[in-house]
Amino acid sequence: MKVLVIGSGGREHALAWKLSQGDRVQIVYVAPGNGGTATEPGLKNLPLTDPVALADFCQAEKIALTVVGPEAPLAAGVVDAFRKQGLRVFGPTKAAAQLESSKAFSKAFMKRHNIPTAEYDTFTDPVLAHAYIDQKGAPIVVKADGLAAGKGVVVALTMSEAHEAVDFMLLDNTLGVSHNAGLDGQAVPRVVIEEFLQGEEASFIVMVDGKNVLPLATSQDHKRLLAGDLGPNTGGMGAYSPAPVVTPDVHARAMREIILPTIRGMEKDGIPYTGFLYAGLMIDASGHPKTLEFNCRMGDPETEVVLPRIQTDLVELLVAAADGELNKVNLQVSPQTAVTTVLVSGGYPDVYEKGKVISAFSDQVEEVTVFHAGTATLNGQVVTNGGRVLAITALANSLENAVRRSQEAARTVQFSGKQYRKDIGLDLIRYAD
Repeated sequence: MKVLVIGSGGREHALAWKLSQGDRVQIVYVAPGNGGTATEPGLKNLPLTDPVALADFCQAEKIALTVVGPEAPLAAGVVDAFRKQGLRVFGPTKAAAQLESSKAFSKAFMKRHNIPTAEYDTFTDPVLAHAYIDQKGAPIVVKADGLAAGKGVVVALTMSEAHEAVDFMLLDNTLGVSHNAGLDGQAVPRVVIEEFLQGEEASFIVMVDGKNVLPLATSQDHKRLLAGDLGPNTGGMGAYSPAPVVTPDVHARAMREIILPTIRGMEKDGIPYTGFLYAGLMIDASGHPKTLEFNCRMGDPETEVVLPRIQTDLVELLVAAADGELNKVNLQVSPQTAVTTVLVSGGYPDVYEKGKVISAFSDQVEEVTVFHAGTATLNGQVVTNGGRVLAITALANSLENAVRRSQEAARTVQFSGKQYRKDIGLDLIRYAD
């Protein structure tokens, strides 16, 4: 069978890599792909991004399954376009993807269905937003309503940081805005301001077929640029799986209080949910999880640690999910630990250069896989083509070995301006101690 993965990042490389291992898979197309998917055996880049053109390609080539990786095509309605042509596609519709594409929609949904989350309010008027911050105080969290590539959240520790975030999001409007139109028909910048939650964060990702839910391995990522969780929010500098903070009790509570009520609530609201669902959880000292956010796809770089641990044929899982038959499959997960270190361009997450030649891809470090995120091929060489460039994933029987292998491989890869965190997974070692 032929498979298509839509997207161009590290998540999509990991998805395509795992899908290509399926017994029935002939070829995996990646649209548009990157420098890694261009050279990976069994994968082929497809220079298409338009949903209708992609659907037409799938019809012509008899693609048996399409998996949508990133949030932007989902918010634009690519799944709706595929379903109109009767194609098998795994991902939420445009309406269901509002759980991610609009923070205001998501928070209102959680409030309506009694799903535990932080207290909040939404604003389009900066004057009212500033007054709310003055009333609540800091620390406080300010979120851009629309898609912002993982960078639309400011955890403001001071009042001045919170006020600056409001001005940045509502007045400068340089981040993604809600797809909701104002009275004049134009998109309106909107922010969600919510209480600061104390605890430890974890990524809880499940597969959903509209009714049935299959939880994947738990994971935890590192969003800040610098060691010690300092510096700007980047969207992901590394990750590990499993996340020990998600104990069996926390796992059961998350399913019972968050995941299942979300799926039942979407169905009740007339928006049945199919696809990956990522709940960012904040788990307090008593083991009570609250929902920080929903993503309507797998996380990045969480995908790069979750998929290497899956032992079941991913194609079989996704076909069952797309066909509404998740209850007929079983998921087997390796007991090993996976750790990924993300290499990013100099200057990231702000202005960064592209086109830097990448050399010394390490293949001598055992149990290490290099997933490409922001790369391209140029004159026969692999070059940087984004902020997050590579995800170096190691799998090992012990946490210490996984950390060591990932870091060792990260050191060997070379490109001008390379940055990476040298403490990915070290907090987990301290947790284990």
